[in-house]
Amino acid sequence: MSIFHRKAASQAAITPQMKVSPEIQSVTTGGETFAQINAFKIGLLGGLGVLVALVIGGLVTQLGTVLIYVGVALFIALGLDPLVSRLARRMPRALAITIVFGVVVLVLAGLLLTIIPIIVTQTSNLINNFPTYVTNLQNSDWFQSLEQQLSGVVSVDDVVKNLQSFLSPDKVLSLGGGLLAVGAGVASGITGTVIVLILTLYFLASLRSMKRVAYRFVPATKRANFADITEQITGAVGRYVVGQIALALVNGILSFIFLTIIGAPLPVLLAFIAFLLSLIPLVGTVSGSVIIVLVCLLASPLTAIVAAVYYLIYMQVEAYVLSPRIMNRAVAVPGAVVVIGAVAGAAIAGVLGALVAIPIAASAIIIIEKVVFPKQDAK
Repeated sequence: MSIFHRKAASQAAITPQMKVSPEIQSVTTGGETFAQINAFKIGLLGGLGVLVALVIGGLVTQLGTVLIYVGVALFIALGLDPLVSRLARRMPRALAITIVFGVVVLVLAGLLLTIIPIIVTQTSNLINNFPTYVTNLQNSDWFQSLEQQLSGVVSVDDVVKNLQSFLSPDKVLSLGGGLLAVGAGVASGITGTVIVLILTLYFLASLRSMKRVAYRFVPATKRANFADITEQITGAVGRYVVGQIALALVNGILSFIFLTIIGAPLPVLLAFIAFLLSLIPLVGTVSGSVIIVLVCLLASPLTAIVAAVYYLIYMQVEAYVLSPRIMNRAVAVPGAVVVIGAVAGAAIAGVLGALVAIPIAASAIIIIEKVVFPKQDAK
């Protein structure tokens, strides 16, 4: 048998075993077989796939708030878990969870009942008294001197008037959607806080069982390595959350003491801003400092200069003294990754997104160091 006949016979033996897709039909013409593609079926299936993807995307968008609640509660639970584990060495875990969660609830209730009313009052005073602050600013000697120096370049008085018009009480309420919308936002915030607290308690109580269930999805041969990496990730995230909250508390308390000493306007409100923005790594402290210095400018230029000098010194102390001591056990995240993660997280979900983005980046670094690099080195 010639080579050509053997090749044809082998092809004839293979052809009956080949499976042809329903969308692809074989047509024989002149002894040769061609594949005929059913374009309608392929287009229909493709359209259905796009429709399903759009439906899933819509569901994720609708559930965005719920997913944020779940993520925030999970990160808080990871941050509280080291404290619970430390107390669980001396008492039952259920009692340790009750004590830690009770302390968190009491602290949060104390903030809501004491600091929040003061912040609301000072915010209202800032909005209502803003025209008075602006008038005093325009009548100050340094402002008139600045206006004379820039008279040929820009009208400082017009800039201030436009800013005053923009920050009037009516404009501020309209930016918030009106008084009713602001009230609805406050109610939504309280509801979200309660939901996050309930989810946090649930995650604290079932964190170990959740991990054991997750381990069951991994083959037994790889389960030990997966469990080790998971424990490292959850431990690093927990330490990071605790460390970042500790840094924010230090900044908020020191800011309140300092701003009270120098006579800055609205010290409680400004200290709360310092605490809240310090939760965002690297860029939060800088942003809060700029806002505080600008508000201090309403009191006097000297107050603003003193505040600027203080925050420049504090940022150096935080970067080289406080942060290394508090965050020494957490995963080291490169500065560029921190900035990119914070900006991306803030663009997606605001302050909460910026706070959550850094632990996610830390988890990715652990996975790369423990999984990706060893696989590449073994090749």
